[in-house]
Amino acid sequence: MKIDDVRGMTPDQLNEQLVNLKKEQFNLRFQRATGQLEKTHRVDEVRKDIARIKTVMRAKQAQA
Repeated sequence: MKIDDVRGMTPDQLNEQLVNLKKEQFNLRFQRATGQLEKTHRVDEVRKDIARIKTVMRAKQAQA
C-alpha cells in the first residue's frame, strides 16, 4: 500500500482498512507461532501499512 493511496482515503475507509490489517496481523502472528507462515515478509508489510494509516489519521485529525 502506497502513502498516496492512504492519503486519498476518507476517515471511514482508513478505520475499516486499519481493522482489516490488524486482523491480518493477528492471523499472521498466529501462523508464525504454529509454523505455518509461508510469506514471512508479509508480517513486516502489514506492520508498516498499519503505521502509514495511523500516521495519516493523526495528520488528518491535526488539520481538523
